[in-house]
Amino acid sequence: MKNKQTKPVKQVIIVGGGTAGWLTAATLAKKFNSSVDNTIQVTLIESPDIPTIGVGEGTWPTMRKTLAKLGISETDFLNRCNASFKQGTKFVNWKEAPQQGNNNHYYHLFTSINDPLAFNLAPYWQLGKIGQGHNYAETVSMQGALCDLALAPKAINHKEFEGMQNYAYHLDAGLFTDLLREHATENLGVKHISANVSQVNTDDDGYIESVNTDTFGIQSGDFFVDCSGFKSLLIGETLGIKFKSISDTLLTDHAVTIQVPYETEETAIASCTISTAQEAGWIWDIGLKNRRGTGYVYSSAHTSHEKAEQVLRDYIGPQTNKLEARLIKMNVGYREKFWHKNCFAIGLSAAFVEPLEASAIFLIESSANMLAELFPYNRHSMKVVEDKVNKSFKFRWDKTIEFIKMHYFLSNRDEPFWRDNKGINTVPNTLLTSLEHWQYQVVTGYDFDNVYEPFPLDSYQYVLYGMGFEQTLSFNENAYTMQDQAEQLFCQVQTATEHLKQQLPSNRALLDKIAQFGLQKL
Repeated sequence: MKNKQTKPVKQVIIVGGGTAGWLTAATLAKKFNSSVDNTIQVTLIESPDIPTIGVGEGTWPTMRKTLAKLGISETDFLNRCNASFKQGTKFVNWKEAPQQGNNNHYYHLFTSINDPLAFNLAPYWQLGKIGQGHNYAETVSMQGALCDLALAPKAINHKEFEGMQNYAYHLDAGLFTDLLREHATENLGVKHISANVSQVNTDDDGYIESVNTDTFGIQSGDFFVDCSGFKSLLIGETLGIKFKSISDTLLTDHAVTIQVPYETEETAIASCTISTAQEAGWIWDIGLKNRRGTGYVYSSAHTSHEKAEQVLRDYIGPQTNKLEARLIKMNVGYREKFWHKNCFAIGLSAAFVEPLEASAIFLIESSANMLAELFPYNRHSMKVVEDKVNKSFKFRWDKTIEFIKMHYFLSNRDEPFWRDNKGINTVPNTLLTSLEHWQYQVVTGYDFDNVYEPFPLDSYQYVLYGMGFEQTLSFNENAYTMQDQAEQLFCQVQTATEHLKQQLPSNRALLDKIAQFGLQKL
């Protein structure tokens, strides 16, 4: 037993590819310097029988740091993955159903004029001291106006990963996987095995010791990462960690998707994700460089699959007649543990929530980074790390679910789906407590006491005020004495908005220039 406890971890086996598997493999190999002999070896086993699905996905600004850390050129990434720039999300008809055909919308953006933890403009806007006639996003950020015009967050003379506004990406997940696979195997020392895992073998203590493959025999390892998707071959089927459904909180359980070609090569590429509320869910619209990715996320308890597909086709318009739709069943929830013994689940094997706030790839990044930083170099140290990881990701997933639920709960839409989402028994108590508190108190840094909060104060304010959340602050109005500073910042937003509208190219124009000339490397 002592030898097992102190034996060094020298071989990491990742079962499953996709974004989760290859991003994790690349992150670990970079941390371990696996391209050098006598270091920890990272091996990824990927089934050749599972087709790559090139869905369009959104990311968070963290992806820029991830790509730079891995040594992937932003120019190569943009060109190889049909990627485009994303500056936030536009929520259409979430606040209320369209009135007489007139849509309503608000933005959840990546850039504000200042950090609200340092000086919060929200109470001055709420009390009507600044921004009269402007919504909250227009008061604190230039980025909504840039999204309205489909402008990019940077120009061709900006270096890779730098820009005039904070930004993330829309990307083709299948092409991103191909890029990660190539970079990880050719530059970072990851060993790639194309095979199906037929059996998982455990030792007397219940730790995984090897997997059997159909074409490469037995592959032994010291630590295993489960990236096998919904199948959850290692942590679920083998180690027996149960899946906790959250279908009583997030009511959507299906999505129908259609890939939409641009009508012309000059068609504008949206620089934000567009999320449009519907009777029984919402439609995503993601602009890649070569096409749009669209999908209707809905509750099958509130509409039929046939009607859902028709709603999506009606949204797309006449060109949809020749386009193929794909139905996806969503199993929303998470594992009771994400790490058990010598196995860590990342990606769909760990959890899945609907893609409303594009949290999937961010949480893969977070998982891979935490594993790399806290990696246990022998079995003896695994238990401490296991407890830390499970506590951290239970918190992160619960907060992600809470934040997504807030969008539904605050809506004034009155269809059965939306009424059911407002049912108190579907809402986390922590969210109800926060909303009750925020009726009479601005959101402050004291509401976020964990360094790993997935959504910051700024994000909550964009959604709360975008959805028309009612606050009463007049009883404490005299406490907000820095009106001159608030007015100055508001004026800076207006001035900078006009400047950026003149200076920045369109999303498409910049992507075309990058394809031709490339960006200057850091």
